[in-house]
Amino acid sequence: MIQIEHLSKSFGNLRVLEDVSIHIPKRKIYGLIGHSGVGKSTLLRCINGLETFDSGNLIVDGINIKEFTETEARQFKRNIGMIFQSFSLLNRLNVYENIALPMRCWKYKENTIDKRVKELLELVEMPDKINVRPHQLSGGQKQRVAIARALAMNPKILLCDEATSALDPKIASSVIQLLTHINTELGITIVVVTHQMEVVQACCEEISILENGRVATSGDVEDVYVRQPEALVNLIGEKKLPNTTSGITIKIVLVSSNSSQPLISQMARELEIDFILLGGEIGNYRHGAIGSIFINIKEEDLLRVEDYLQNRKIQWKRLSK
Repeated sequence: MIQIEHLSKSFGNLRVLEDVSIHIPKRKIYGLIGHSGVGKSTLLRCINGLETFDSGNLIVDGINIKEFTETEARQFKRNIGMIFQSFSLLNRLNVYENIALPMRCWKYKENTIDKRVKELLELVEMPDKINVRPHQLSGGQKQRVAIARALAMNPKILLCDEATSALDPKIASSVIQLLTHINTELGITIVVVTHQMEVVQACCEEISILENGRVATSGDVEDVYVRQPEALVNLIGEKKLPNTTSGITIKIVLVSSNSSQPLISQMARELEIDFILLGGEIGNYRHGAIGSIFINIKEEDLLRVEDYLQNRKIQWKRLSK
């Protein structure tokens, strides 16, 4: 759907994107993740044509956007919806008028606009707010209106620039669920820019992690979590664990296929060993759950634990002594 090939972009002497290559499949939710300032939003603006780029290619639906005429570029932008962190709603307009705005700019017939706006308000579960103005809405409701407006033109692609960053966790979760529903029901390709790993886990199927304007790693969300590349560790950090004076600390990675199994208790029983549970974290992601468990074992038990985990194809990593 979106093929980015060796794309580079500078602002004056500042290199923002360097040799970026990413393939975003059709009908997927794809995450562009990284710390602030790594070029995520700039890349998103290149995709929707708001920014030009210095070199490389950006191919959408088989068409290289560098080859567009001005008319073709304008038509291309109709197929891309955009959601911003700041919602970007017009306070002088009510909910209906905000959603209708793109269609009115393109001179759609009023009966077509009316039908589409009401359909979208049902989709985002806000039909009762049709005449309300943005200042009367909560942050989550404003973002739902912004999503409805972004869908007004029946886009093929929906771009989300830190769409949940300004929301509290519970409201952010409901917006993520809505985006997942839209992807499933409408088959729209969604690109999510975020610095929040929990957003990626909850809705994305594939991701690229950006560092200093470059793609540090890419892949299926679960695969990246299992591999634990340096770019992921740099992003989420190492978990602080209680100090231990003896033994060996290991990290066991849990994925959708084994996160619901009593792995640790089974291992303790079958190997007849004791260990210290130092911590753990498991979070939902789109197709199950992923997380980690940290345990401390006696040094003489290491080989048996290693064989046990390897025989079951469970990813693990030694963290200390």
